[in-house]
Amino acid sequence: MIGVLLLLFLLPLLLYIAAPQIRKMLSSGVCTSTIQLPGKVAVVTGANTGIGKETAKELAQRGARVYLACRDVQKGELVAREIQTVTGNQQVLVRKLDLADTKSIRAFAKDFLAEEKHLHILVNNAGVMMCPYSKTADGFEMHMGVNHLGHFLLTHLLLEKLKESAPSRVVNVSSLAHHLGRIHFHNLQGEKFYSAGLAYCHSKLANILFTRELARRLKGSGVTTYSVHPGTVDSELVRHSSVMRWIWWLFSFFIKTPQQGAQTSLYCALTEGLEILSGNHFSECHVAWVSAKARNETIARRLWDVSCDLLGITRD
Repeated sequence: MIGVLLLLFLLPLLLYIAAPQIRKMLSSGVCTSTIQLPGKVAVVTGANTGIGKETAKELAQRGARVYLACRDVQKGELVAREIQTVTGNQQVLVRKLDLADTKSIRAFAKDFLAEEKHLHILVNNAGVMMCPYSKTADGFEMHMGVNHLGHFLLTHLLLEKLKESAPSRVVNVSSLAHHLGRIHFHNLQGEKFYSAGLAYCHSKLANILFTRELARRLKGSGVTTYSVHPGTVDSELVRHSSVMRWIWWLFSFFIKTPQQGAQTSLYCALTEGLEILSGNHFSECHVAWVSAKARNETIARRLWDVSCDLLGITRD
């Protein structure tokens, strides 16, 4: 009995002592590219917090003109001023983008295309996780609507500019959770059955399928695309789930910081010679294994067509 009590006392202490090394082991991927970005233009969605903020900060540090595409413009302005102060780069701009409303997405794209001659890096970072059942302004289930369809439309609207600016890159932030995902075409909007946790997984699978199909369609265009798993990161993504917030707090010593979580996105956006790996999924700055569903070309093409139909985009 005494031995058990002693173990229960010592285990948390040992975990606390070992936490820095465990976190380092779980955050082994670091973007080591030294490339600078003067004259380059980047768009980062959801850049007012977390991974998106750190991604935008690093791109600005390297001299890029960076657009923070945010739903909350007020928060975005505060972050933009912070990044400007830290990096000395005044070319950090905030623009309204609500991925839950296709009118907002189209307005953002229209204004951006009128304002900028180039686009070299598009980081589709924003997302929602485990939110209660709800729909976007256009009637899409929130996870699928924001995480997949919103970024699908944004990328479509900016694609010609990316091609004109080639070599250019699209980075889609997905998740290890895609392994639990399925694309239920008969229930894409979650009206027949719904699970907040699985809905998130489905949308993350959609991110990878979109990346692979986009890479296939863009072959030879000079535009390459990558999906990434950032790791388990301390961010606002879990704000809709009290259970997840508790788990995040309980294991906070082992969870990545947003700066660590941004490394794989930066790796895919910046690393030279990565073009040959377009369409691949990355984790810890290395190519990562994906589920059989994520490698299914038939599902990827069907999802592309269905997404076009839902968004009113003419199929190629």
